Amino acid sequence: MSTAMPTKIISSFATAPFEASLAIATGWTDYWLGAVDRQSTPLDVANDLAEWWRVTTQRNEPKWAHPHKVVKTWPVARLLDYSAARPKAKVATLVLPPQAGHSSSIVDFARDQSQMITIRECGLDRLFTLDWTPATEESKDFSIDDYLAIMDESVDALGGKANLVGDCQGGWLATIYAALHPDKVNSLTIGGAPIDYHAGDGVILEWIDVLGGRADIAAYRSMVESNNGLYAGSNQVTGFKMMQPPGEIERIWGLLPQINDADAVRRYTEFTDWFEWTQDISGAFYLWIVEELFAGNKLVKGTLQIGGEYVDLAKIDCQVNLLAGTQDHITPADQVWALADYISTPKAQIARELVEAGHLGLFMGHTSLRNHWTKLMANVLTISK
Repeated sequence: MSTAMPTKIISSFATAPFEASLAIATGWTDYWLGAVDRQSTPLDVANDLAEWWRVTTQRNEPKWAHPHKVVKTWPVARLLDYSAARPKAKVATLVLPPQAGHSSSIVDFARDQSQMITIRECGLDRLFTLDWTPATEESKDFSIDDYLAIMDESVDALGGKANLVGDCQGGWLATIYAALHPDKVNSLTIGGAPIDYHAGDGVILEWIDVLGGRADIAAYRSMVESNNGLYAGSNQVTGFKMMQPPGEIERIWGLLPQINDADAVRRYTEFTDWFEWTQDISGAFYLWIVEELFAGNKLVKGTLQIGGEYVDLAKIDCQVNLLAGTQDHITPADQVWALADYISTPKAQIARELVEAGHLGLFMGHTSLRNHWTKLMANVLTISK
């Protein structure tokens, strides 16, 4: 195991105590200033604190925000139909949410923050998404081949050709599928998806180095073995929190001054329910990702083999759209932009959108949905009518 702690990780932990203390002090101060303005009684304060405690500790399973139909199911996925009542688009669009220990409902997060509805309102009204469901004892050995088979069955069910939209892990999965089945992909759009895992200065790569280096995945195997062949979604959430140590405290104490604001409480609850409600991932699939992609970076090296076939990104020649965030510490923009360097798509048919947002903001942020996804989906619509 590596003994040297990268500078970025050292810096984040060094400043964490100060930032956390500041968040607590600010939360308390702002709350009491508001309580004075409201002329709150001791009973009012007690009720506020009780409600704050309830909201910050009680979690519920996240919900999909809009009506949909279940078209097909597998042990680790469901195919959901978000199409309009009378769809006009000739080519169907298939969304692939992230697989990072959370619910796929991030693509339909809230009534006013829905990637699915944004895409549909752009005119891509033959619209579907995969919902990655928790892996279990029966599906703990599902591999990359199984997940790609689910994709292939989905595309066949949609007519044999589709526009693929992939968020984060869903983006590299869509990219691999497009390289293996270029004749079945009308367009490829990826957001916050790592293609060149060693590009940029992402925090994930630094943590891989800390946990043993890029050639040693023993720590990850141990996590899977300790959970009976499954990778615990809670581990992934813990990892995200460790990337930004004071973030959780800032969110909790930032809510206290707003505990009487129903909209603020709703927004906090919606996000925290999604973020904290975890689901397990197939251990075999997870370890393949770590070894072949994160550590090995084989996708851009041209050495990635699936089912005995090399994944050749040069076989992708369809329209390609790329979305990245300026503040994305999980997938830096360079990891996303790298796709353009390996495909055969003409430069004029490759679009890029850089969003002033972090990783999750790419998929659920109002600005990203309104100003950036609409541009990229307009590109896709032109070749889908």
